[in-house]
Amino acid sequence: MSVYTEVRRTDLVAFLSEYAVGELLSYEGISDGIENTNYFVTTTQSQFVLTLFEQHEFEEMGYFLDVMTFFFQHNIPSAHPEADKQGNYLKTLSGKPAALVARLSGRNVSGIATVAQCQAIGGVLGRMHVAGQQFQQRQVTQRGALWRQEKAQKLLPLLDDASAKLMREELAFQANYATLDLPFGLTHSDLFRDNALFDGDELTGIIDFYYACDEYLLYDLAVTVNDWCIDETGVLDNARYQALMLAYTQQRTLSPSETTHWNLVLRAAAMRFWLSRLQDKHFPREGELTQVKDPNAFLMILRQHREQPLLVSAA
Repeated sequence: MSVYTEVRRTDLVAFLSEYAVGELLSYEGISDGIENTNYFVTTTQSQFVLTLFEQHEFEEMGYFLDVMTFFFQHNIPSAHPEADKQGNYLKTLSGKPAALVARLSGRNVSGIATVAQCQAIGGVLGRMHVAGQQFQQRQVTQRGALWRQEKAQKLLPLLDDASAKLMREELAFQANYATLDLPFGLTHSDLFRDNALFDGDELTGIIDFYYACDEYLLYDLAVTVNDWCIDETGVLDNARYQALMLAYTQQRTLSPSETTHWNLVLRAAAMRFWLSRLQDKHFPREGELTQVKDPNAFLMILRQHREQPLLVSAA
């Protein structure tokens, strides 16, 4: 959600004139996140989030907007893309694919999640995985096992000896990830605290579906656990973990194979974000308000999974 592409006011006014949303009052860049350009947009009729897609071609974006619409229609709290006067969800602005999405109430979790918030996010993720089995479109993950292997080879020469040794060990440990016999389906794949909105402990919406893809459902759960269940020191906290897992498994029961491979998938999810943050640190993209998140946060979580494997059972 960093600002990589600066949008001129005159261009935004022309863009909004193609929608029935009133006149532009104000807009401001959103500095959270690292992938796309996002602005809060306020018009005389409502408030929106404008997203310019930095990583995807125009032809790719229809899938992600369909995912958002699907979950909205299946009573998952999520924002619906705004259609222009011709019925189009996807347009072009400043040379980039762009979409205007209704701004939901609430705020993202900027600090450590509460136990109640972990419970809420676990429950809605379980509902998403159940509902997603009805979604007919398919999208291959762009950040899967092959991506992790390729990024690791690029980054290994830049690491200190201890980190490089750990990364090589993880590549070996996770070598059979792509062949695991695990339930598969539509996933968010980036359900971090900054991609959910809350009013206190009440979940008001899930946002940023632009990494949605077909993946192991367990991977989606692992990504969520690795971010939501940490304490103030960045270590995974049992109370938050148990609350999230119990709420999730009340919606969808984990299979025996998922229980068996839980530690491996948790480590793969931690590895994915350690690698992407290392990539942003060592090979940053230019942007007006960009920020680079600390890779060591996920290195710490990866080490914890290696040393203290979590049990699946919420007990």
